[in-house]
Amino acid sequence: MPDMRAFREAVTAWVAGGPGRDLAHELAERLPVRTIVLLEGPSDVAAVDALAAACGRDLSAEGVCVLPMGGAMSVGRFAELLGPTGLGLHLTGLCDMQERDYYVRGWARAGADPQDFLVCEADLEDELIRALGVDLVRELIRAEGDLRALEVFLQQPAQRSRTAQQQLRRFFGTKKGRKIHYGRVLAAALTPERIPAPLSGLFAIL
Repeated sequence: MPDMRAFREAVTAWVAGGPGRDLAHELAERLPVRTIVLLEGPSDVAAVDALAAACGRDLSAEGVCVLPMGGAMSVGRFAELLGPTGLGLHLTGLCDMQERDYYVRGWARAGADPQDFLVCEADLEDELIRALGVDLVRELIRAEGDLRALEVFLQQPAQRSRTAQQQLRRFFGTKKGRKIHYGRVLAAALTPERIPAPLSGLFAIL
């Protein structure tokens, strides 16, 4: 029985120039897939998956494929192949403010609805930190056993001129896998009234 992972792998191979088109098309129909969520990287996927689980939603079962693209510059290719001009699937997504133009051009190129992607003020980590608040984020870091690492990081001279929120955002990017881990942790800690607007808007579309 095919699953969404097989579809993601077929799409990734196809986008990279490999022979994945026929398999992607077949799997999209068999699963079936109705919506593609285009995200920049794995930490964004971790956050979206964690929030979906917290909300009691099984996105794969709903025909929603959450796809990391390996960077926003790839959005045009993904959108063209998967959206109205390609497999004909509904596109949505989430991007950083500085990457917005890539999404605008990609959506236009694919003939997709420009209202169907959401923009974070800086990036998703920033949205999650602001939504939860610095104190709660520090408590979550403590609970994950990383408080000592954070304290050592904050002693660096470069951190003295940054706000507490900026420091936390930078901390999450200092070790491989940490952004992915805390994308999941922070999203899972959200209560309904604290869900950031970009994530709330994304889930309203799905």
